Amino acid sequence: METSRLLIVDDDPDLRAFLSGELSAEGHNCLLAATGQEALLQIRQPPPPDLVLLDWTLPDFSGVEVCQRMRASQISTPVLMLTARDDVSERVKALDAGADDYLTKPFSIEELLARVRAQLRRSQLQGGGSAGEQLELADLLVDTASRDVRRGEQTITLTVREYELLLFLLRRPNQVHSRQEILDGVWGEAFVGDASLLDVYVRYLRRKLEPKGQPTLLQTVRGVGFMLKPGPPRA
Repeated sequence: METSRLLIVDDDPDLRAFLSGELSAEGHNCLLAATGQEALLQIRQPPPPDLVLLDWTLPDFSGVEVCQRMRASQISTPVLMLTARDDVSERVKALDAGADDYLTKPFSIEELLARVRAQLRRSQLQGGGSAGEQLELADLLVDTASRDVRRGEQTITLTVREYELLLFLLRRPNQVHSRQEILDGVWGEAFVGDASLLDVYVRYLRRKLEPKGQPTLLQTVRGVGFMLKPGPPRA
């Protein structure tokens, strides 16, 4: 894997130094930030980092707010959130804010490295396309060159992972995919996270694709998995 630029955001200098040492030993170029403001300054300077490792608790504002500000500015750099919070509602809050993955402290360095590799692989695969293509289903249109997603006249803004999930299903429309098939296709065969994250992302994607009154697109096939197929309007 090519050398990647990773931004480590944590107010603990010992942890920053430890993570920087481990990731540098893997061949990555590590940038460091101790506050949310420092993180945003570095993220907005070209070229942006390839991945942000972001602590939840920072001295100025939270990692969740850093994510929100990034996504509000249309910055799609993947974010791996690092936090001691392990409650499901906290994971959902981080993902809602735009984080792409979530790792609970304390964690093993092996798992962290695996998550980093998985995120970078996905980013490189997404950036490796050439001319791009236009994918359509009913009134849904995705331009893979520009990453524009539209439903009718409405532009839909997706996070990196939401976009990957949509693309996986849209390239295989009207076909049921098992949960494991989707995890392997979107998260990668080396997925080491909580499989329930798939349900979270399906919920996020459905919320954006199917505002009230719109015909459904993302269907749940109970006991099997999910599929993209035009359906009746959601109540």
